[in-house]
Amino acid sequence: MKKLALALLLVAASVAPAGIINVEFKFTPFVGDPAKDKEVTIVAGKAQVFINNVQLAEQEVHEEKAAVLFDEHEVGPAVWVPMSSVGPVLRKGKNKIRIEFAPNDPAKTYRAQLRWASVTDQATEEVEPGSVKATNQANEGVDDRKAVKGKVVFEREFVADFALDLPWHHYPAVTSLTEDDKQKIAGLLKTRAEWFQPDFVALYKAIDENEALKVDDVRKARCLEAAYEAGVRVTAPQAGELEFATTGGPEVVVTRKAGALFGLDEKTFAAVKDEETQMCSGMVLSVIYPGHIAAVRKPDGSWAIVF
Repeated sequence: MKKLALALLLVAASVAPAGIINVEFKFTPFVGDPAKDKEVTIVAGKAQVFINNVQLAEQEVHEEKAAVLFDEHEVGPAVWVPMSSVGPVLRKGKNKIRIEFAPNDPAKTYRAQLRWASVTDQATEEVEPGSVKATNQANEGVDDRKAVKGKVVFEREFVADFALDLPWHHYPAVTSLTEDDKQKIAGLLKTRAEWFQPDFVALYKAIDENEALKVDDVRKARCLEAAYEAGVRVTAPQAGELEFATTGGPEVVVTRKAGALFGLDEKTFAAVKDEETQMCSGMVLSVIYPGHIAAVRKPDGSWAIVF
């Protein structure tokens, strides 16, 4: 009886459905016919990616050739967004992605595609006449628009049960801000800007807590100290210099009306002559001091920066 139960358990395990560990979106604006051509030409412009109405990225799309891949005539992506890498903006459960693209030439007619697929934790076999193909993708689809002019917007809802469920995800949506709210958020930015000063204790703590950075490597390189000695500075804006955008959720996205949020741009690091030091400090500071931040109002009325 025990052997039979074990056998049934093994059979059940072998047919258990694959779990979804990621959802990927690929966007390409192009000219050409992927059904006939081996490559197409990507249309130049600017793409913006929003997750749950929060801007995730802004990307310049350059004119270049893109290969047509596989039997499905899939065009190589100009913008690739794997949901496993977008951070805490992603919710456990239902989410929405929006991609907006504005071509450099608004009079040009082009074709635009948004493709999506779930990535599973184990491969499954697709059996077709005369062939067997293993894949770790499921729920594949495409939104294909064949005669586009000017700006194009794609939106799609998707489920991400693999995402972290964070307490602030369940805070009430912020629909408006008082002057006191704005001052509190500006105070958080000021405190964060002050992390970049000797002996960098608070900044190293923030680096240690960020999964994208390796604090031991940064300490060993001493690139933050070198950048500071070369004259690099981080500046925090006043509340009146800030733009506040509500998102329909608890996050409020904060940007600076003119210039970078913390005053960092390419010119900032010109004084750092050593290339490795410039790269190290630039990477670290761009992560800790991004072009925009998201803040949430906590139940006690205070504010916190969440990304």
